[in-house]
Amino acid sequence: MIPFPWLPDHVATINPDAMAVAPGFTAAVVPDVLPGFEVWDHWPVLTTAGALAESAGGLLVIALVAPASPDPEDRHGVARLRLFHRTQAGWRDLGPVFREDDAPGSRQWSGSAVLSDSADAVRLFFTGVGMRGEHFPSVTQRLFEASASLSVIDDTPQLGAWSTPVECVRPDGVCYETDMTGAAAIGTIKAFRDPFFFRDCGGEDWLLFTASDASAVSPWNGIVGAARRGDGGWLLQPPIVSAAGLNNELERPHVVAHSGSVYLFWSTQAKVFAPAGPVGPTGLYGLVAERWGAPWRPINGSGLVFANPPSAPLQAYSFQVLPDLSVWSFADMPKRREPPQGVGERRAAFVGGPAPVLHLLLDGATARLAQR
Repeated sequence: MIPFPWLPDHVATINPDAMAVAPGFTAAVVPDVLPGFEVWDHWPVLTTAGALAESAGGLLVIALVAPASPDPEDRHGVARLRLFHRTQAGWRDLGPVFREDDAPGSRQWSGSAVLSDSADAVRLFFTGVGMRGEHFPSVTQRLFEASASLSVIDDTPQLGAWSTPVECVRPDGVCYETDMTGAAAIGTIKAFRDPFFFRDCGGEDWLLFTASDASAVSPWNGIVGAARRGDGGWLLQPPIVSAAGLNNELERPHVVAHSGSVYLFWSTQAKVFAPAGPVGPTGLYGLVAERWGAPWRPINGSGLVFANPPSAPLQAYSFQVLPDLSVWSFADMPKRREPPQGVGERRAAFVGGPAPVLHLLLDGATARLAQR
């Protein structure tokens, strides 16, 4: 499979005056789901068929959290997975996903989770970052899988003990970069993270993930990688999308089936486009195909599904489209027009919490936001 080339020519067609734009919001509408903590990337447990997996009248949600600190950027170095139960009554904290010493790495980054076919267990795919016991946090990224039993006691979902996390896919140094250091700054590090599980219409299981092209000449070498489940485990596959020469990070890739088509979405930020341009806005991007394995077409011609509002280009991030076409994200810096300078400005600007949910309308290769 040849990766779809997401090109500067695609991004150059984005018209700032005509692109879909998310409505603005303020910090006042963002729930404080875990007082004293930053909460950002979050995702619900899905079924293997891709539907929302209801449990005890709500959704099990896994999120990245970190204790609030003077500089919110520090959260990436201490991130941990935490479990919530989200119902119409709000968010209920169910505690850390792993005990301190039970997960690999020095911290955890994003992934996905699915309910077992028997509906009595959860399979978790996540990014283990760094190495346990390291003195200086590294950006080594590894993909892991673990499972735990699921039960409901007194209307509260409960997970049993986790199986030992197993590293399920490794970069090969040929298609997939093995050195994650990059320029050692946020937005420049390389990627092997954000595993997303899905089952195609033929019954095969896949993992998509954010990665970097080991063969690219340009340092802007973001790709969407893939692995397929075989008899011996997960088998690394060629990349699905390449943004070589255009963009460094195609983050949290995921797939949604809708009206006979397959949609592949990812998030990216303006700051990780190659500075020579063109530079797209921070937002949700994607492709569409008639079926998994068929040729991809960029949504809306450019790949841009929608952007943050020009008046608040840092408003939200880490978008995920769910099977009902609702879109989850986290509130980043909704008041800022420009990136903040210094720790104090970052602390004042960062919100950290679930952003207002959006809703998409999809028609073939055309996408727009529903008005609500």
